[in-house]
Order: sequence, then C-alpha cells, then structure tokens
Amino acid sequence: MEDTQKSALFESVPISRAVLTLGIPTVISSLVAIIYSMADTYFVGLLNAPIQTSAVTLASPVLLAFNAVNNLFGVGSSSMMSRALGSRDYDTVRKSSAIGFYCALASGLLFSLLVTVFRSPLLMVLGADSSTAAATGEYMFWTATCGAAPSILNVVMAYMVRSEGASLHASIGSMSGCLLNIVLDPIFIMPWGLNMGAAGAGCATFLSNCVACLYFLVLLAVKRGRTYISISPAMLPHSGKIVLGICAVGVPAAIQNLLNVTGMTVLNNFTAASGPDAVAAMGIVQKINMIPMQVTFGLSQGIMPLISYNYASGNVNRMKDTLFFYIKIAGAFLIALTAVYFVGAGSIVALFMDNEAVVGYGAQFLRGMCLAQPFLCLDFLAVGVFQSCGLGRYSLVFALLRKIVLEIPALFILNRLFPVYGVAYAQLVAEVVLATAAVVILMHLFRRMYSEGTPLQPRAVKK
Repeated sequence: MEDTQKSALFESVPISRAVLTLGIPTVISSLVAIIYSMADTYFVGLLNAPIQTSAVTLASPVLLAFNAVNNLFGVGSSSMMSRALGSRDYDTVRKSSAIGFYCALASGLLFSLLVTVFRSPLLMVLGADSSTAAATGEYMFWTATCGAAPSILNVVMAYMVRSEGASLHASIGSMSGCLLNIVLDPIFIMPWGLNMGAAGAGCATFLSNCVACLYFLVLLAVKRGRTYISISPAMLPHSGKIVLGICAVGVPAAIQNLLNVTGMTVLNNFTAASGPDAVAAMGIVQKINMIPMQVTFGLSQGIMPLISYNYASGNVNRMKDTLFFYIKIAGAFLIALTAVYFVGAGSIVALFMDNEAVVGYGAQFLRGMCLAQPFLCLDFLAVGVFQSCGLGRYSLVFALLRKIVLEIPALFILNRLFPVYGVAYAQLVAEVVLATAAVVILMHLFRRMYSEGTPLQPRAVKK
C-alpha cells in the first residue's frame, strides 16, 4: 500500500519539500483550470460580441454553485479521509470515499434536473434580459443541464485522490479535462469551426469534464488493492457517524460557496444595469482575478492533507511550520501580481476584447478588485486549517462574515456612493477584516493546542 512513503511525506519529510510535493501539482492544476476558464472568455471575446461574452458571465454563478457540492462532498470527505489516515483508521477512509462519490453523483443529477425545470426564472435571477437570455440559456444547457454531474464528480474524485497524498495524480486528472477544453474551445466557438458561440464554449466544457471523470475511474481501477479509496456501494456505511463527520466540514464549506454565488449574482445584477459592455468587462476581470485566487486556493488545498494528518496525530509544531512556509510563498506571489494588475490593468483587459468601452470599464474594475488579493493569503489559510481540522463552525463563521456581514452590504453601499465602479472595492473591504480575524483566530487555536496538548476535535471517527 505504499504506507511507508505516504507516512514519511506527512511525518518526516522537510516542510518545504512536503508542501511543494503536495502543493505544486495542485497549483499547476489550478493554473491550467484558470487557463481553460479564461479560454472560454478569450475565444468568445474574439467574436467581438459583448452579448456572447455576457452570456458566459451571467451563467457563471450557476457553475460556481457546483462548488457548493464539490465542497460538501469533496472537502468534507477528503478532510475526513486524511484525519482517518493520521489515526490509522482505514475503514473510515474507505467509507468516507464511498459516501463522497455516490453523493456527488446523485447531487449532480439533481442539479441538472433543477436547472432544466426552473430555467426561465433562473435566467431572470441571474440578470439576463431579452438581449442576453437566449445565449445564456444555450451556454447553461451544456454546462449545467448536461454537464453538472461530470463537472462535480471529477472535482470530488480529485479531492479524494489528493487526500492520500497522490497530489500529482489528482492534478493530472483535472488537467486532462482542462487541456482538452482549451483545444476544443476554438473548434466549437469560432466561425471557422462549428460557430456555436457561447454555446460552443459550454459544449467543450461538458466534453472535457467527461474525460476527466474517465481518467479518475480508470486510475482507481488500476490502483485497486493499492489505495484506500473505494467507490464500492458495499462500503456505504450503515452508521451516521461518518456522515456527520463529513458534514461537519462539508456543510459550512458548501454554505460558503453558496454565499459566493449570492455575492456574484448581486455583483452581476448591479453591473447589468450599465449594459452588456459593463457585464462583459466584469466577466473578463473576474476571470483575470481568478489567477491569484486559484493559485492561492490551490496551494491551500494542496497542504490540507498535511495539516489534517498532523492535526490528527498531534504534531502541532509541524502544522505551524507548514502554515508559516505557506504564508511566505503565497504572500510574496500575491503582492507581486497585485502590482502588475494595478499598473497594467487596461492592457491586460484589452487582451480579451478589442472594444474601447469594455476595456474602459474593465481597467477600473480590475484596479479596484486586485487590491484585495494580498489579503487572500491569510483568509484562505484560515479556512484551510478549519477544514483540515474538522472545525467546520469556524469556516462557517468566516463565510457569513465574508458575504452576509461584509461584502454584500459593501456592494450595496459602494454602488450607491460610486455607481458602477464602487462595486469593485467591496471585496477589499471584506478581505481586510477577514485577514485580521484570521490572524487572531489562528493564534488562539495554536495557543489552545499547545496548552491542551491534544487536538480540539476527535482525531477520527472510529468503527
């Protein structure tokens, strides 16, 4: 079972090497995912049709909602699996993975059904009007009606594979779909290809997610007998303890993502009041801003198994050293990229669409939104620690603070004070407060761990 190698990575390998071993494949996977996400916007933008670009932007909250399910069963089950590995409770690992797989599959199918049945009212909620509804609906047909299940399932399986320390395999699976999507996008979107516009971007995404799912299924079949991950229905537990352990982390993570969907919907509705050019600009800026966000998030997710394992085994010093190493590399990256974005905002937006009005809106949006990026390092770190240690209530508090208490009210207030452009600074308001809270709470948690000498939660669910 390669137990010795896995244990060494979590227990004795130098922190820098362990973090990079787990984190670099995840970051590369995140970068490829960003490129493929940007590919939709880039190739649709080449059509120089703001309505088509607006369709991709307006539908993005629906795709972001997939992450609520990803977090519920991906983050929840992988955290449970890593903590169980740290306690040598391999039966819990197998049962947790089975729950994650089948619940993700069922949720994806249910998601497709709901999007199909409530298509018309959903388009209204997203901010689509008579000019953008048709293109938005066509994009959602492929990405949500057809694509919800494979989109959710491949992410959840990547989380489960990563929980065992197989970060490279998790990244290869994710990247296989992303790279295929990049290849298919121009073929499906552009006039010289199938000329499907935004709908073609959705179709390419659907097919690429199916390929990623196939990779993980083949991987689990090949590694049978050498992995603790199980997708056998026989491993579904009869006891509710494991389900509760998964939900303790997964439900707050899912709520956090649903609140992100709410915030994005509010933002898009405010922007839609200024017309398709502003919506297209906001969509482009959101994709550009995904680079620092996803790299930082990818690194934080990459170190989660290391945090979970050492939390369960009581090695607080190794946990703390891991966090400090993360802060140094993630913080330096975010500060550097923020400077590049602020100085070159107009030129960066112009890469995606040659439209003076769109570039004008986008440059102002990007300068405001990029200022929040340096604070993401501490925010993502805190949430990653909470999820790794099974402290779901803390991540739920952060989610409520971020959206309900800070960001969404800031959107309303700033849009009222500075119409259109004020919304770009709402995230900055939220992240400054959250970064401060993250430092205070993490210091408190480590003081308690040192004083009590044991984890704050049960180390793993026993049989």
